[in-house]
Order: sequence, then structure tokens, then C-alpha cells
Amino acid sequence: MSPHPDLERFFSLNSEWAKRVQSQEPEFFAKSATGQTPKILWIGCSDSRVPESVVTAVRPGEIFVHRNIANQFHLDDNSVQSVLTYAVNHLGVQHVVIVGHTECGGAAACFGAACSAQFNPHAPTCVIDPSLEPDAPLNQWLTPLTKLVASLKMSSVPKVLALPLIVEENVKKQVQNLSMAQTIVDAWTDDKKVWVHGWVYDLAKGQLRDLGVSRGPPE
Repeated sequence: MSPHPDLERFFSLNSEWAKRVQSQEPEFFAKSATGQTPKILWIGCSDSRVPESVVTAVRPGEIFVHRNIANQFHLDDNSVQSVLTYAVNHLGVQHVVIVGHTECGGAAACFGAACSAQFNPHAPTCVIDPSLEPDAPLNQWLTPLTKLVASLKMSSVPKVLALPLIVEENVKKQVQNLSMAQTIVDAWTDDKKVWVHGWVYDLAKGQLRDLGVSRGPPE
């Protein structure tokens, strides 16, 4: 049991869940311990409101996951590149999905930064959070997205109208980045059946939407 009272409920809920699964499917955990064969790699936002296994109603073992602020795929990010390589080359994942979501705090912050008088498109790092040092990790991480937002030229558009478009354009950009990743390029060169997709999760409806920007092996 955790010494922190606010965490005790998680251990209690976990225990109840484990007992329920064990009762309904006695071999589930033993089988799960032998390995995983997911067909999907989900690259999503760290937002607590978008837990991939919950919103898709699938069981543990069906989705390989990487999540970060604003569902980014940076070509120079070793973390996400490692996840992609392991998923495609070792797990045999066939579908890599970038999943954005409505009301994304990271996208909203980048919209604010892009509209700020301090925004400098030529600066190596954009100041997304003024309370942090210019080269703070969060400012560095979201700089590519801020520059993407600035390129959309929506400073005169109300935030409530701009944000949904930013979320979609962000997903499209990350799909483009994914398609240039060496792991994907090599997979397609080797005729592996791997597809890249872009989805958006609507928080207000609880539904996923395909943006229709999927890319796959050359014909």
C-alpha cells in the first residue's frame, strides 16, 4: 500500500481490476507475460484525457504507445525514434498512428506564442512559456509547432476557431515527419506493409476521426 493517501485508491482499483480479469479470463495474465504482438503504434499527446486503451476499448497488449506534449514526432528525438524502430522492426507493427486531440493545451500555448509580439521566426527557440528560460526543455520542444502555427497566419483568428485547425495541421505535419523517418523509409524499401495515419480525438464527443492523410508503401 502506498504511504500517500491520495494514491491508495490506485492500488485498490488495480487490485479489483486484476481480480476481475483473473476471474473472467484465468489465462490472460500468464499469456500476457509471455510477450506482445500489437499491430498498432499510437503516438499521442500526454494529455490525461486521452488514454489510448480506454478510448479504443482494447485490452493490454493491443497497442504499443509513445506519448509526449502535443503528439510530436521530431526527427531528431531519440526517444520516439527508438520506439518506432522497436515497434516496426521487432514487434512487427503494421500501423503507426499520430493522434492529436481537441482542446490541446500544447497547441493552444503555441498559438499564443506565435501571436505574441516576442515571436521571432528566426530564433532557434520560441518562448512558449515566459516563466521559463528561453532554452527550457518545454520551449525547445514546442518550438517546431509554434513555427508551424505562425506559418498558418491566423493571428487575427479567434482562438476558438484557430485551435481545431492547428490541431489538424499539427497531426498532418507529424504524419509527414513520420514518413521521412529512416525506419519507415527502410520498411517501405523492404516492402514491409507499414502504414502511417493521422487521427484526431474529440474530447467533447469521445470519438476518433481519421483525417484521411494515410501513407503507405509505394505501389
